[in-house]
Amino acid sequence: MPPVDVDSPPLTICDTVGYGDQINKEDSFKAVVDYIDALFENYLQEELKIKRSLCAYHDSRIHACLYFICPTGHGLKSIDLVCMKKLDQKVNIIPIMAKADTISKTELQKFKSKIMTELKNNGVQIYEFPVDDETVSEFNSTMNSHIPFAVIGSTDFVSVGNKMTRARQYPWGTVQVENASHCDFVKLREMLIRTNMEDMREKTHCKHYELYRKKQLEQMGFSDVDADNKPTSFQQIFETKRSNHLQELQQKEDEMRQMFVVRKKEKEAELKDAEKELHSKFDKL
Repeated sequence: MPPVDVDSPPLTICDTVGYGDQINKEDSFKAVVDYIDALFENYLQEELKIKRSLCAYHDSRIHACLYFICPTGHGLKSIDLVCMKKLDQKVNIIPIMAKADTISKTELQKFKSKIMTELKNNGVQIYEFPVDDETVSEFNSTMNSHIPFAVIGSTDFVSVGNKMTRARQYPWGTVQVENASHCDFVKLREMLIRTNMEDMREKTHCKHYELYRKKQLEQMGFSDVDADNKPTSFQQIFETKRSNHLQELQQKEDEMRQMFVVRKKEKEAELKDAEKELHSKFDKL
């Protein structure tokens, strides 16, 4: 979810079409991880510009990952654990159970508990709604107990009372998408869009993006301290790297010049030998 402004839509959704459909699912997560990293890289490049305009920059970074879990009742699949483990340091993960109307409420609670246990045992860090703000601490604490959210989706509208509402029609009754007693869709929408959107954006910038930025700068050879563990500036590191780079270029130039001289001498020696052969043949003739 990108930041809300006047000129852009309040919500942007990126759907991972085809995820997990491959025969070999070993690298199914790679496309998702690469996409998130590409958006981080775009922001980093804007940040490193001499003339930057981050205030006007359209922040397209991913602020929340709604990870849908199949309601099998048998726990998480290995592909789910692997993917969430790869993503938990890059994006705020919110696990969601789809098609929650396919299992009973008793089974649903057992399945929720099983999922949370497996996530904890495998060290997967999911996004938890903050409870440090007194105004929303009680509400968020209650919502944290509902994770993973069990939701129901529908494209059909059914008449319930005097109004039309999204619902799924079954022979035994009607399941309403926006009925809090039927599923957690309303709770999820409330937590994402109204209550915790700013916190997710802040966590993306201060935690996930900072981790990516730190790794990228370290790969470029930049650090806050020098070899003697003393504080150093960005410009000092740049000047050092520039000086080293110029020395390497000069060294390569000298090596190429020496190599050229050696090859030239070898070629001259070959030509002299060939000339001697020609003279000897001429003398014989």
